[in-house]
Amino acid sequence: MSDRITRTAHRHVDVDGVRVFYRESLPDRADAPVLLLLHGFPSASHQFRRLIDVLGSHYRLIAPDLPGFGHTETPDDFAFSFDRLAEVTDGFVQRLGLDRFVMYVFDYGAPTGFRLAERHPEWIAGLVVQNGNAYEEGLSELARSMLTQHPDNPDAENTLRDLLTLATTRGQYETGVAEPELIAPDGWILDQYFLDKPERQQAQLALLFDYHSNIERYDRWQAWLRKHTPPTLITWGSNDPFFPEPGGRAYLRDLPDAELHLFDTGHFALEDHLSQIAPLIADFLDRTWR
Repeated sequence: MSDRITRTAHRHVDVDGVRVFYRESLPDRADAPVLLLLHGFPSASHQFRRLIDVLGSHYRLIAPDLPGFGHTETPDDFAFSFDRLAEVTDGFVQRLGLDRFVMYVFDYGAPTGFRLAERHPEWIAGLVVQNGNAYEEGLSELARSMLTQHPDNPDAENTLRDLLTLATTRGQYETGVAEPELIAPDGWILDQYFLDKPERQQAQLALLFDYHSNIERYDRWQAWLRKHTPPTLITWGSNDPFFPEPGGRAYLRDLPDAELHLFDTGHFALEDHLSQIAPLIADFLDRTWR
């Protein structure tokens, strides 16, 4: 890591009519290792601000807002699905001219990122996995009950709308955290600001109803991991109520050489364990980037 103060650019790029917002650190070296940061629900690229501040002067960190999140703007007729999120991310990567990077996958960033990896395995220099699930045992009963809802069920929409409330958003930050006073309220307040927009409510419901498509792909992603064996760093919040610890350990079946670190925290592990996770990422990038 570096003690230099990071300069971060905040930009937009058009990808097939989607105005993608992204944050990009401006490192000291033109040939700095590249880390693509894919955020999760219900957040956006702002969840990586502190990580970018810590690592961005030495590494090129790029964090887009996925469609339906943050400052990214979508056309009125955009059809929200995880396939579409991956298509836009694919176009985003190509617009930036990236052809090799380490990919950080978290929550929704995992199904988006693994779809991208299936399309372009040659791009993936390594993986950082933080509570990004790809295994059945990584789904808690709560997650199964929420993420396998079907729109034909008359109560399904009301059930899923509970995930879009301030209480639930705050709970995702604080549940399972040993020291809640380390969690700044800014994250969940900003997340909720975007979730409360009427057009975002429908986008989030569409993605929640489509989540079953990710579970159905787990076998494919596990086969991809076995085939390509990317260097992998796993940093996992053990007390995540949605994606519990077994989901992190499960990666070792297909990637026995992966490095696993478990932390006594919840879903958003960077919020209270940045000081421990950032050095692991820096060391991993230094060892992985060739």
